[in-house]
Amino acid sequence: MQTRINFTGTLSNDPALNPDFYSWNRVFVRYCDGASFAGDSQHGDQDGNGKLFFRGRRIWEAVLDELMQKGLAHSEQALLTGCSAGGLATLLHCDDFRARFSSEVLVKCLPDAGFFLNVEDISGQRSMRSVYSGVVHLQNVTEVLPKDCLLANKDPTECFFPAEIIKSVRTPTFIMNSAYDSWQVQNVVAPDSSSPDESWRRCRADIRSCNSSQIQVLNGFRKAMVDGLKAVGDNKDCSWFIDSCFSHCQAWFDNSPWDTPVAPRLGNKTLVEAVGDWYFGRSPSQAVREIGCEYPCNPTCNSLQLPAQFTTDLYYGKEKSDRLVV
Repeated sequence: MQTRINFTGTLSNDPALNPDFYSWNRVFVRYCDGASFAGDSQHGDQDGNGKLFFRGRRIWEAVLDELMQKGLAHSEQALLTGCSAGGLATLLHCDDFRARFSSEVLVKCLPDAGFFLNVEDISGQRSMRSVYSGVVHLQNVTEVLPKDCLLANKDPTECFFPAEIIKSVRTPTFIMNSAYDSWQVQNVVAPDSSSPDESWRRCRADIRSCNSSQIQVLNGFRKAMVDGLKAVGDNKDCSWFIDSCFSHCQAWFDNSPWDTPVAPRLGNKTLVEAVGDWYFGRSPSQAVREIGCEYPCNPTCNSLQLPAQFTTDLYYGKEKSDRLVV
């Protein structure tokens, strides 16, 4: 909730750094509801002292209603993007965002670092699923969950994970994520609840400190992400750029590798090139699907530490700085 925020990466107005989107109108939507703009519930205190209100979905709808009135409705092109929990929000609301515009408007979605996995941690527990379950049931997010998933009688918590959500998204989507997502290594693979030893604490803080057996565990995490993506099959509207860098949120933080000399490359393209070519249809094929090899094979990765915004313990989903950007 900073008073001023630097617009960098995909938000930058510098054509040298952001050649495809620098001249666009950009809106930054602050995130503070704890459920990726998905919740709609209220709970009374047992002693009758008050109520808790979770209104993320209503906030999302109100923000979009106002933006449409302010000129968004006249757009010829639109891109919905966000990082971390904002990346999850981008997936959850992508088709709803598309529905706001006429069919002639080019609308696409770019979730960054929002592909959270439902996998076991190093203690054999699914700690991220436990967090998700708390969010799903406390905040009543059912309305935004994929209907196909719910109709298949799957647990709503499972339907809140991106591997299920992407099966139902019909709007062209470009999933940007690290297969060794630094936040997920710290909070999904080796969270505090798994009682990591000193070796794992060093590893989760800096992948360069991981031993061979720990890298093997992280390679298993990578495989789970790749398998989750490939479950969409031949859906040409789902694209991705999955590098092997130890990072989280690569599109717009001050130290993001969006378009820098140390930008990671896949298929001989940087993030800014891959996203621009995908959005404007400059790629040879409709679906752009780049997956990096196992760590540490990619020499273009820059092992920056996790941004300071992500180093604090936070409420549900953990991150204060999760953003959704329109």
